[in-house]
Amino acid sequence: MQQLPSRYVITVGRTFGSGGRDLGRIIAERLGIGFYDKELLVKAAAKAGYDIGFITASDERAPKLLGGVIPFSMGFYPLSWVGEPSANSDKVYAAQCEFIHELAERESCVIVGRSADYILRDHPAAINIFLHASVDDCVDRVIGRGEADNVEQARSLIEKTNRMRENFYNFYAEKEWGKADSYDLCFDSSKLPLADIAEIVIDYLNRRLKK
Repeated sequence: MQQLPSRYVITVGRTFGSGGRDLGRIIAERLGIGFYDKELLVKAAAKAGYDIGFITASDERAPKLLGGVIPFSMGFYPLSWVGEPSANSDKVYAAQCEFIHELAERESCVIVGRSADYILRDHPAAINIFLHASVDDCVDRVIGRGEADNVEQARSLIEKTNRMRENFYNFYAEKEWGKADSYDLCFDSSKLPLADIAEIVIDYLNRRLKK
């Protein structure tokens, strides 16, 4: 039987409250590989020479303009900036990209968010998944984690966070956040327990990489 490649990466895109971080941890634990989420920010901050507080504030947020966010693709700005672009944000993103590539070369791992699927788009053994859930399930999870006190707060936080994640991804990537053809597998965590989804992902990993 053909062996799995010595190094592979599973990237997890997710809507806020859908359980993406938990799913990533389950997959990593079952495969015995590394798990990376906000740890990436700490490493990227050190590389870029920025304070941890600054880079945390920049987490999955597209550079802002006076009038909002301008889409970004392939290194070109389709419109002129209103005011100055965020050079700091670009440096942070570049540092994150460098570290993600280093991870993929060094070890098998699970990476949550950070547009890792796009950054590793040329990696021959990258499996990219996206997780979403019903609004009600996301609200329940957000409240259960203590990130909101009530349904109204949870809904507002979910909408704001998803909007920032979408802007961040669409700003730096040549694809659309959450769109099915950007990923290998998409799941609704309202329909299956995370443990079952993890088993499906691992089965797909084995079938895909042994092919």
